[in-house]
Amino acid sequence: MKGLILAGGHGTRLRPLTFTGNKHMIPIANQPILLYGLRHLKEAGIREIAIILGPIQEGIQEAIGDGSIFGLHVEYIVQGEPKGLAHAVLCARSFLADDPFVMYLGDNLLQQGVRPFVERYENSHPDAVIGATPVAEPSHYGVVELDGDRIVSIEEKPKHPKSDLALIGVYLFTPAIHDIIAKLRPSRRGELEITEAIWQFHESGANIAVQRVDGWWKDTGRPEDLLEANEKVLRSLPPGAFERAGTIHASATVRGSVGLGLGAHVDAGATVEGPTVLGQRVGIEGSARIGPSVALGDGVQVRDAWIERSIILEGAQIEGPVHLVDSIVGRHVTLRGGAPGGSPVSLIVGDAARIQL
Repeated sequence: MKGLILAGGHGTRLRPLTFTGNKHMIPIANQPILLYGLRHLKEAGIREIAIILGPIQEGIQEAIGDGSIFGLHVEYIVQGEPKGLAHAVLCARSFLADDPFVMYLGDNLLQQGVRPFVERYENSHPDAVIGATPVAEPSHYGVVELDGDRIVSIEEKPKHPKSDLALIGVYLFTPAIHDIIAKLRPSRRGELEITEAIWQFHESGANIAVQRVDGWWKDTGRPEDLLEANEKVLRSLPPGAFERAGTIHASATVRGSVGLGLGAHVDAGATVEGPTVLGQRVGIEGSARIGPSVALGDGVQVRDAWIERSIILEGAQIEGPVHLVDSIVGRHVTLRGGAPGGSPVSLIVGDAARIQL
């Protein structure tokens, strides 16, 4: 079995963030989102993986290389124009050959991983396994309508959804799907829709199993989704994942699950509350208070600031007095607070910005 990860934007409806580079490389709990997909595929026993690159490619090949450091064999396929998810599969036809494959959208985070999909396939041998879970706003997703276990309809982003079951962006297909995709026509959005391919596969008599998701799932297309995913991942990590390679002053306060990278330091008078991870060479100084649910990237420096439920990317410098909550601060930002006693602020700050509050 092979794996296919879609990264870099494959549809016409891109949801832009305020950061340079690729959103799939934005860290969640200090690891790029894309690495979670690689790990899930490896845990399911899949070693041959192709990453489909859309128009935004920065940082992916540099971080992952040929996959050998992860115990994988990784190839790269450039899709070019973002013509839809089914078009991405079409581009990977030579790589996939006649093997079954798992298709994983790179901006997904899935607590249970993809092993249940592979086990479902190995146990009952359906023609496809598609993941679904109830959501509050199904019109934002592909939606599957069921009668018991039988598929009644599948629609892409319907205005009037017939169900609250959203397709989560993880699919397992047998090679029979290729004949369906080869005959697809572009949708009204100008894309080759994977939902239409699944529906036509179903109409052709294929046995398509719907795998209900256990645990949480997040599509990280919006900043608020990234923050929620960061908190969920931090709170679900086992205690052993929070290694302390840095130094903590005897009069600093550190509570709960807190990880410190090599060269990180928490100085006298500072407080860090878990779950929180500090990257390498992070400095927490003065009366700074960090956490809970905070990820600070490598080289971040914080003095006299309070940060909660936030993602701070590498090289940022934050100096109080300021109370940041539910914020994402880009790489190499300099942020300085204003007068003491101000209200908490929530910020989305792009890379290399200079801000005086």
